[in-house]
Amino acid sequence: MGSDNVRQLRIFFFPFMAYGHILPTIDMAKLFASRGLKATIITTPLNAPIFAQTVQRIQKLGAKIDVKTVNFPSVEAGLPPGCESLDSVASQEMFLKFIKATEMLKQPLEDLLSEDPPDCLVADMFFPWATDVAQRLGVPRMVFHGTSFFALCATECVRLHEPHKNVPSDLDPFAIPNFPHEIKLTRKQLPEHLRSGVENDFTRFNREAKESEVRSFGVIVNSFYELEPDYADYYRNVLGRRAWHIGPVSLCNRDIEDKATRGKKATIDEHECLKWLDSKDPNSVIYICFGSVAKFSPNQLREIALALEASGQQFIWVVRKADKGGGDKDEAGGDEEWLPRGFEERMKSENKGLIIRDWAPQVLILDHKAIGAFVTHCGWNSTLEGICAGVPMVTWPVFAEQFYNEKLVTQVLRVGVGVGAQQWVGIVADKEIVSRDRIEKALRQVMVGDEAEAMIDRAKLLADKARRAIEDGGSSYSDMNALIRELALHRIARDAKN
Repeated sequence: MGSDNVRQLRIFFFPFMAYGHILPTIDMAKLFASRGLKATIITTPLNAPIFAQTVQRIQKLGAKIDVKTVNFPSVEAGLPPGCESLDSVASQEMFLKFIKATEMLKQPLEDLLSEDPPDCLVADMFFPWATDVAQRLGVPRMVFHGTSFFALCATECVRLHEPHKNVPSDLDPFAIPNFPHEIKLTRKQLPEHLRSGVENDFTRFNREAKESEVRSFGVIVNSFYELEPDYADYYRNVLGRRAWHIGPVSLCNRDIEDKATRGKKATIDEHECLKWLDSKDPNSVIYICFGSVAKFSPNQLREIALALEASGQQFIWVVRKADKGGGDKDEAGGDEEWLPRGFEERMKSENKGLIIRDWAPQVLILDHKAIGAFVTHCGWNSTLEGICAGVPMVTWPVFAEQFYNEKLVTQVLRVGVGVGAQQWVGIVADKEIVSRDRIEKALRQVMVGDEAEAMIDRAKLLADKARRAIEDGGSSYSDMNALIRELALHRIARDAKN
């Protein structure tokens, strides 16, 4: 197939309005644009500035990439004005209103596609209605979940076989049936809508999303074959899904500026951060970050601080500010009273730790040779970024598919240890307190424990495989080529009909 055909292909990306979905979508758009396709990102006015700088940089390099906006109906859905991102959502009730607002984007999306039909629409799994919109206009719709093959397989197997209904209590373990590895969970580690077994807005939405996925052109997965071959094969061959792996997409950010400007503006100067890390020995610093959505209680934050001090390990800790109006408020909305007395001053005077408020250049930090471990909520972007950096992890799942990702990291890949989180708690993580003792134990295990050296070796090996996967001839590079060829053939067939 000639390169002219590929260059003419146009692909629209429509990410869910959350940093964990927007950031890998920008990376995907960069990857497709670098292969000669014209990439367009659809978003809302308040989300567009997140990647304006990145888009301008790509355009200067000659790649074809642009942004189109649709207005977000916050007020019409019962949300506060300007609530256009999931990190502004503070409760499950608000989340349902947020989903309702996204459903109101159906007509604006259809208008956009009608005016300027692309050769493919990559729409987030949170937009199940996008399949029907695209089909009406003859546009192939691809689904982007933003998670691993492992989690996709586990979610579907639990949905189909309902093994959690065969155990007597929320604390009794059950095995995921027909799975390549023996993976056990408890009901407490499943989302509330699955635990209750009652039909509600969440179960209806999940069913619609699954049906929409089955009817779509296929699924794009931000992973690489060598990371989870059993589950890539299982998803395609056993569950029967058409899927292409093109990750890790974050590896398209190669230089310091790419890594530093990814996402929101960091609340620490990247040069100051790198200078601090440069003063540390290799593998000596723990990086702690729980993503852009989860909100921990003041009590839990205090337990983390006490565990860090007791462990004696050096650290960089990212603490979210939930108060978007400014002021020194922590992620639980308090005035940082959770900090043990004198903690931050002691850490600074001993040059032990750095606390970053709100947003950090995560990929830049993880890629530094001083980082020896990553305490993560097991969101897939963070998990994959930890894998790409060759860093062992302390896993602390909170909600979404994070308990599945934890099992992949700790049991299948064996590059991490769990902190002992037992309950799916949702966006506001206030239903379970993990004690300082358990946190300290996990930190010591991953940094100086008997298994630490072997974990580092396994992590470094996976990082090397990740880099090779996206290079010319690698598994993800080749799968992306295969997808581009399929889209080109689909367009030729569609044009012949017309």
